[in-house]
Amino acid sequence: MTQFKRCSTFFLTALLAFFVGCAATPKQAGTGEYFDDTVLTTKIKAAVLKEPSLKSAEINVETFKGVVQLSGFVSSQEEINKAVEVASGVKGVASVKNDMRVK
Repeated sequence: MTQFKRCSTFFLTALLAFFVGCAATPKQAGTGEYFDDTVLTTKIKAAVLKEPSLKSAEINVETFKGVVQLSGFVSSQEEINKAVEVASGVKGVASVKNDMRVK
């Protein structure tokens, strides 16, 4: 019976260490959040690409815990406003930080 207790204790300790290692912190996304952010970034890039008034190759998208940061260079303030609007319209976006610049 003691061997069973040792095995179960070891297993529970290893399981706890695994979940703590994958847990999110304020400055680091957990495994699930990282996957969600990657999917969200892809959706935003696709939405920007579909928008004919935007030059998507010059707009960079990064996502962390649902907060989207747009950066890069565009030709006008209207393009900045449109990119923020498009990104904000994607389901799952918590907020959008604009770091784009007009050329």
